[in-house]
Amino acid sequence: MKRILLLLSLLAAAASAQDIVLTTVASGLDQPLGLTHAGDTRLFITLQRGRIVIWDGTRVLPTPFLDVSGLVSCCGERGLLGVAFHPQYATNGFFFVDYTRGDGDIVVARYHVSADPNRADPASATILLTLEHSQFGNHNGGQLQFGPDGYLYIGTGDGGSGGDPNNRAQNLNDPLGKILRLDVDAGPPYIPPTNPFPNARREIWAYGLRNPWRFTFDRETGDLFIADVGQNAFEEIDFQPRASLGGENYGWRPMEGNHCFNPPSGCFSPSFKLPIFEYSHNDGSCSVTGGYRYRGVRMPSLRGAYFYGDFCTGKVWVGTESGGAWTSRLLLQTTMQISSFGEDLNGELYVLDLRGSVLAFSERLRTRHRAVQH
Repeated sequence: MKRILLLLSLLAAAASAQDIVLTTVASGLDQPLGLTHAGDTRLFITLQRGRIVIWDGTRVLPTPFLDVSGLVSCCGERGLLGVAFHPQYATNGFFFVDYTRGDGDIVVARYHVSADPNRADPASATILLTLEHSQFGNHNGGQLQFGPDGYLYIGTGDGGSGGDPNNRAQNLNDPLGKILRLDVDAGPPYIPPTNPFPNARREIWAYGLRNPWRFTFDRETGDLFIADVGQNAFEEIDFQPRASLGGENYGWRPMEGNHCFNPPSGCFSPSFKLPIFEYSHNDGSCSVTGGYRYRGVRMPSLRGAYFYGDFCTGKVWVGTESGGAWTSRLLLQTTMQISSFGEDLNGELYVLDLRGSVLAFSERLRTRHRAVQH
């Protein structure tokens, strides 16, 4: 009997699985829209009404790093929309902001840190670019990112309303509905000599975008991921390899994702660069928020995956690449209004809830035991 009981006993056999954990690092914020770093362990959080605040590793400092709320029109899709620190910030102290001013026009300006490393000099502004955007309040873009080439990339929406009524995204003489590229280390007009359209609007790097709400560079490969907000039916993620010479046309307004929009049929052109992912609005989704290709260490099972989410449903997806083909899967269902993702110095990933929180991603190794009968 003892032998039978022994043979029938339950022996522990370990099996591992991964749990993705979101941990709140800051809360009570006023409409957080972005998060970045300045080459150190601090996190700089962009607030839509016009302030940048610092999380120092334990708390959000009570005094803003910069307050330009007096210059900013807010809210809806307007506000202080983007912040990027110069690659040589440690030595030159320069950083850049993108905001909509009182008349709705888009401003890209450079500022300088003060003698206090936790305070910028509000009187140090130099305006690099002003873009007319007064007709409609939506589709302002606003993302700023330095690329692996050291140039500043700027996302602009198509000018607003719906359906790009002025067809600005396809117009190479119009800076809206584009990714722009500036050489901020040169003098005005800050145009890199290798920008692809010397006989059109020279700031343009890529075009055919509706509202590129967050684009990012892979810190290891230099590849560019662009999340372009759709019109009525589809959201998309576009891709540009680091080897690109620029000039890509991502298809809006003839196409929304992989589908005809205007005209409603016969829209496809071989010149269009189609998305690597799209998703529909059938589940209540409405507005894509682009993230990062993950290169940190807290989530080893997801290293190399591209994270993105939806503002309306709170869903977070990850996309992975194999043999040049991309596939995507749902990672998390949250209740957040996902306004942005952020990356720290070490490549760890954060997600922002417009209602006031910043949360950090991590992975918990979960060990479970299954019964094994002998």
